[in-house]
Amino acid sequence: MVSTVDSAKTSLSYLTAHAATLQARSSSPNQNLLPLSAQVSETDHLVVGGCDVPELIERFGSPLYILDEATLRAACQQYREAMAHHYPGEALVIYASKAWNCLAVCAVVHSEGLGVDVVSAGELLTAIKAGVPAEHLYFHGNNKSLDELQQGIDSGCRIVVDNWLELESLSQLLAGAESAVPILLRLTPGIECHTHEYIRTGHLDSKFGFDPDQIEAVFQYVARQPQLRCIGLQAHIGSQIFELQPHADLAGVMVRWFQKAAEYGLPVTELDIGGGLGICYTEADDPPSIENWVKTVAEAVAEACELQGVPLPRLIAEPGRSLIGSACVTAYTVGSQKTVPGIRTYVAVDGGMSDNPRPITYQSVYRALVANRMSAPLTEKTTLAGKHCESGDVVIQEADLPALTANDVIVVAGTGAYNYSMASNYNRVPRPAAILVNAGDAHLIIQRETLQDLMRHDCLPASLAPAS
Repeated sequence: MVSTVDSAKTSLSYLTAHAATLQARSSSPNQNLLPLSAQVSETDHLVVGGCDVPELIERFGSPLYILDEATLRAACQQYREAMAHHYPGEALVIYASKAWNCLAVCAVVHSEGLGVDVVSAGELLTAIKAGVPAEHLYFHGNNKSLDELQQGIDSGCRIVVDNWLELESLSQLLAGAESAVPILLRLTPGIECHTHEYIRTGHLDSKFGFDPDQIEAVFQYVARQPQLRCIGLQAHIGSQIFELQPHADLAGVMVRWFQKAAEYGLPVTELDIGGGLGICYTEADDPPSIENWVKTVAEAVAEACELQGVPLPRLIAEPGRSLIGSACVTAYTVGSQKTVPGIRTYVAVDGGMSDNPRPITYQSVYRALVANRMSAPLTEKTTLAGKHCESGDVVIQEADLPALTANDVIVVAGTGAYNYSMASNYNRVPRPAAILVNAGDAHLIIQRETLQDLMRHDCLPASLAPAS
């Protein structure tokens, strides 16, 4: 049935809640629905990074990813400072760039003293071109090709070895090498956490890492390979996690394996405990703050090391979503509408599953604001639909919105993680542009694709060419 919401509520209510969170609860970006800089102007427009969102649409086009530099930097700083405060040993935070890998994002996190976690040749090259030094690059992935492994070797980065094939392939590629390559071994800890099954990675039934019953055989093998310098161990339990206990449990498991690796003569000095801290996609979400997550992990590792008589390793953490997710919003323009009497009203925007595949993939829920009419009463329960030829292309199933008209600007919050990075050209739709905003300035960081871009890699055999 078509339903309505409290007419006293407006898009401003999200700003009010946002301000209250900042004042009373936390400045941790992952605990906020909107970028830290979000405000409303005298013209009743949403402002992000000091920039009027409807004006950004006029300037850069629609749809548009809008990344707030101040929010991204704040998250980087909070992770870095919390590690320095809570962990008594050396530590390094590395950005899990699969969340959003591009030159500008890699450059920002590098400038904040973070390393970068990559999972492909493309991500690795991007991070290198952005200026990230080799010693701060960690190359993950469960099926690296020989070319990718060689690229990792040539770059001097740390290679996180996932399986036997990678171990054996590296040994073959390095046969006769004069110097050893630094590697970490990815282990499957067997720790469950409450999140979507597609983004759980630490349970035993996982495609990632060496299983517990393989670990000692792996240590034995690596100890006999002088060209492989095993400097550490790595594990990751999943993504969008609100629980702290699984991360504390992981620390204990990893320290025991760290001790075992040392017993086999491996020169381990680094312990990578992954990431996984969640963010707010709706006001009902209640993730821990960045500082509380770091405190839990750091103290658990330190306590486990003291208990087992293990020297403090260099502690590595790999946040992705919690660094960049809340720093970005996506702006759309309203198009067609359809009301099914007694059932629902569909309002279509000029994007959807090609720029944000998370709703159709993970059944993810988001919040939407009307950026050009922030004080308009939210009187309708609206199905915010995408433009693609799929019934499941729905951005938000039941969005609280005003009565909308064509050309209204809709902003969806929390789109920094796994939106651009998972975007596609489904239906031959060009991917949107992305901009970086800060203190009233806006800079293009990813160009909008053109129709010509879509055909750049097409090849038409002469036999199929149209007659001239």
